[in-house]
Amino acid sequence: VGNYKRTVKRIDDGHRLCNDLMNCIHERARIEKVYAQQLTEWAKRWKQLVEKGPQYGTVERAWCAFMSEAEKVSELHLEVKGSLMNEDFEKIKNWQKEAFHKQMMGGFKETKEAEDGFRKAQKPWAKKLKEVEAAKKAYHAACKEEKLAISRETNSKADPALNPEQLKKLQDKVERSKQDVLKTKEKYEKSLKELDNATPQYMENMEQVFEQCQQFEEKRLRFFREVLLEVQKHLDLSNVASYKNIYRELEQNIKTADAVEDLRWFRANQGPGMSMNWPQFEEWSADLNRTLSRREKKKASDGVTLTGINQTGDQVSQPNKHSSSLSVQSNTVQSVQSSYNPFEDEEDTGSTVSEKEDNKIKNVSSYEKNQSYPTDWSDEESNNPFSSTDANGDTNPFDEDTPPAMEVRVRALYDYEGQEQDELSFKAGDELTKMENEDEQGWCKGRLDNGQVGLYPANYVEPIQ
Repeated sequence: VGNYKRTVKRIDDGHRLCNDLMNCIHERARIEKVYAQQLTEWAKRWKQLVEKGPQYGTVERAWCAFMSEAEKVSELHLEVKGSLMNEDFEKIKNWQKEAFHKQMMGGFKETKEAEDGFRKAQKPWAKKLKEVEAAKKAYHAACKEEKLAISRETNSKADPALNPEQLKKLQDKVERSKQDVLKTKEKYEKSLKELDNATPQYMENMEQVFEQCQQFEEKRLRFFREVLLEVQKHLDLSNVASYKNIYRELEQNIKTADAVEDLRWFRANQGPGMSMNWPQFEEWSADLNRTLSRREKKKASDGVTLTGINQTGDQVSQPNKHSSSLSVQSNTVQSVQSSYNPFEDEEDTGSTVSEKEDNKIKNVSSYEKNQSYPTDWSDEESNNPFSSTDANGDTNPFDEDTPPAMEVRVRALYDYEGQEQDELSFKAGDELTKMENEDEQGWCKGRLDNGQVGLYPANYVEPIQ
């Protein structure tokens, strides 16, 4: 009696399991979304790094194919997230709402119906069971009283001081006890027989209510199985044709990488195969000797920029360092390049020298793809990395430049975004090291804490006291 409550509790458990399954799917959908976002961010970042890096040709395209793969896979995982939330999650939510009906006083209608059904089916039998228990208790009490009366009678026969009248009373007590035992036993057997007769009907009624609960639970179990199969289909990308095509296309892009073709392209565009522009005699022009500031250089949109470099040994790893720039007005590139004499002294050309270093993108690549390799050079002994001094091992042409003796820590007053590769970028409040004092154009050379060296406006910082 009362054990049907386990079956009734299963109905409430079913409602809670629906919530658990929805939470499970919601968490998986959130994971899919985060993974998709991370793939997109990774692809965007590395695509920029590869495009700006020194890699070229078919191998570059093969490398970039991985970023395309990530973007496409990201889209698929966003679709998975949408399917989980818009289809599976909503399906469970709607089914739960239709299967379980809340009551005004709390609990679910289905739970109350099952509780009432079991209680109604069990009530008649439970009543008879209660009668059996009472008859059993009365019978056992009569048996105990009979045994006690017989014991008293037996003891009184051995007592000579007991008169016959008292002995007769004890004998009458024994007789009444035996009659009570017979009556209670008969009543006990009768109530037990009635209970046995009512048991089949009781079992049938209870079975009907239990079967109704089984059918209700069967609907939930089958529904859960159906939903889990749909979730599996949404998660299984191996059966999605577009997913297979992504990696088939990725494999094709990688296989199209051709080392011979890339070397041929580099020879034609960056090597001996590129078009030459040999020096030719040109008349002297006053425009060539005009010194331009950094600001004037930026405004010269219709001119041609030549970049010079002193090719000492340490410039092998840093192409744009110690470069001189001059911008000239000319009708043709050929005439300007031909008129420039690399053997002129620096004082004659009036060019200004500034320190430059490549802007490293997140410490991955130290080269820019479209960087200009200057043509200025000098045959002076001090600038020749293969001079006799270097050959004797006194200096290493690949050593880093010796930093200036005087360095000052400064703090940025304003945000500044570098406009060129040799300029630093920083935020207001950032600290950096000033390596050289302000030049004529108001620029200083400095070094960030991450090691990047470049130029910045002198009036954007203040010394740290």
